[in-house]
Amino acid sequence: MVKLFKISALLGFVVYFIILAYVYLFQRNLLYHPSINSYQSDKINFDYEEIFIQNNEEIKLKAWLHEKDLINKKTILFFHGNAGDLSNRNYKLNELAKFDVNFLILAYRGFSGNEGQPTEQGLYDDAKSALEWIKIKGVKEKNLILYGESLGTAVTIEVAQNKNLAGIILESPFTSMVELAQKYYPFLPTKFLLKDRYETVKKLKNISSPLLVLHGRLDTIVPFAMGEELFKQVNEPKFKYFIDNDDHMMRYDENLLDEIKKFIFLS
Repeated sequence: MVKLFKISALLGFVVYFIILAYVYLFQRNLLYHPSINSYQSDKINFDYEEIFIQNNEEIKLKAWLHEKDLINKKTILFFHGNAGDLSNRNYKLNELAKFDVNFLILAYRGFSGNEGQPTEQGLYDDAKSALEWIKIKGVKEKNLILYGESLGTAVTIEVAQNKNLAGIILESPFTSMVELAQKYYPFLPTKFLLKDRYETVKKLKNISSPLLVLHGRLDTIVPFAMGEELFKQVNEPKFKYFIDNDDHMMRYDENLLDEIKKFIFLS
């Protein structure tokens, strides 16, 4: 009986070690999903130019530019989440195009046919390349709004630190990937396993630009409590749109759009 117990314990340890090794080696395949496209039913109803922005590794990143007046009107720089190509955001971009603003949406390395493999630092570098590109085009910080969706909220906060922006919009944000991973894999020591940690909450002290948090209480991917906690910790001026009956990829209905529009044209 004792021998059987020892064998069972050993087998359990071996299986657990194999799981640990698999998660560590293939964790980025679990985090980034460039080929999963769940929101492609909407056609493009806005004018845009497809451009390519070169990042620090000389990878040309696909981006869509909707331009009205880059010098005199506000510009939204949109950082998407961890899945799908640019067209998954058509339903959002169709509505943003109705506002009197420009927008630029960037596809990270490894997404939308771009070369390279996504990593935390890689996404940060891609975002910085987009910021530099938009700056060269004459867009001033005072006219620039950064918009982050899901994983893109962490990218947004990283590059928004110590800047005087027109605004920051975070849709379905999380506090850190470490905390989020613990929710999905409570049986694993994710604190030690994770390569891409996206510790947004630690960076909030460096954010002074106006900030709007959008989050649905029915979010099945990022706990609503994370959006709530992030809002609590971020500096003023801050605004929130918390809605009872919305999920992770939020509905761009009249109420949400009104909140975004009010925020964009605060000043």
